[in-house]
Amino acid sequence: MNALKNRVQLIGNLGNTPEIITLESGKKLAKFAIATNETYKNAQGEKITDTQWHNVVAWNKTAEIIEKYLEKGKEVMIEGRLTSRSFEDKEDNKRYITEVVCNELLMLGNK
Repeated sequence: MNALKNRVQLIGNLGNTPEIITLESGKKLAKFAIATNETYKNAQGEKITDTQWHNVVAWNKTAEIIEKYLEKGKEVMIEGRLTSRSFEDKEDNKRYITEVVCNELLMLGNK
């Protein structure tokens, strides 16, 4: 049961080209957002598409693969865990962000 705690699986499309950051230690970090879509019919029978955006971060070897192969619009499946953190913006307001830390990545769609 422990493997089921804090596990996220998403299939979606990249909303931007991943931002790649190389840290002083040499480790790589990839940051990007993916969009997932859910379609349903409302009370009037109209087709509605609900798009949700998810912030994703990936480290090391996964970040290197992302840097080499992924760009805006590509369809991917990611598996990871949710993390939340806070920071202060330029106006000293406390902001919160939730991200998916990607453990596994599968590239979908056309090559």
